[in-house]
Amino acid sequence: MSEELIFEIAVSFFLVAAGVFGLVGSFGLVKLPDLMRRLHGPTKSTTLGVGSVLIAAMIYSYGWNGEIVAHQLLITVFLLLTAPITANFLAKVYMHRHVAKDDLPDASGDHGWSGYDTVPEEMKKIDTK
Repeated sequence: MSEELIFEIAVSFFLVAAGVFGLVGSFGLVKLPDLMRRLHGPTKSTTLGVGSVLIAAMIYSYGWNGEIVAHQLLITVFLLLTAPITANFLAKVYMHRHVAKDDLPDASGDHGWSGYDTVPEEMKKIDTK
């Protein structure tokens, strides 16, 4: 097998993987019943899908131009770091607005559920209806 064919197969693999992840994430966004379940599917799959496209672009740049492109790698790292944090923030907001503290299971740590025990008094007086 030639080196060019190996690069073509690798780029094709990552592009197909990106399409599959995007399709699964879109399906989860449309079909899952509530925000917490809808949040999970697209967050994971779009992170992996966009990451796969960027990896395919890096392989393409290296295979055809002989260059290692750093900005695509930095975008991938940034995406892998920020998407889970954003999902965590959205989940916490959902919990604060829709789940009473008494309905949550016992927390395994010494600090309880993050956010519930640290809400300032002035925030507790705000009506969220």
